[in-house]
Amino acid sequence: QVQLVESGGGLVQAGGSLRVSCAASGRTFRAYAMGWFRQAPGEEREFVAAISTGGTSTYYSDFVKGRFAISRDNAKYTVYLQMNSLKPEDTAVYYCAARPTYYSRSSKEYAYWGQGTQVTVSA
Repeated sequence: QVQLVESGGGLVQAGGSLRVSCAASGRTFRAYAMGWFRQAPGEEREFVAAISTGGTSTYYSDFVKGRFAISRDNAKYTVYLQMNSLKPEDTAVYYCAARPTYYSRSSKEYAYWGQGTQVTVSA
């Protein structure tokens, strides 16, 4: 099993940047593909980005491609989401999730979740 704790959320103006982090417990972190999802009030949880176990492959949803960057540091058991050119519609709770071996764009495929961190982008 792996436990996940997100941090780094907050309030930022449109056009600004923010980096959220997700710290994982356990030495098996490098065996998990990691994903970031977000959920706005009244909306379903949606895929944002994912990264392969070794960090060599990354995947993004169309609405963040070119603005967000996912990365991981397996030595620190941490995955990051760098968010640039933020828009008010990026406001949501951001969750990191872990899945053994292969990434997925479906939240149903991830067994392990963090508690989420709020990101609010003001106009």
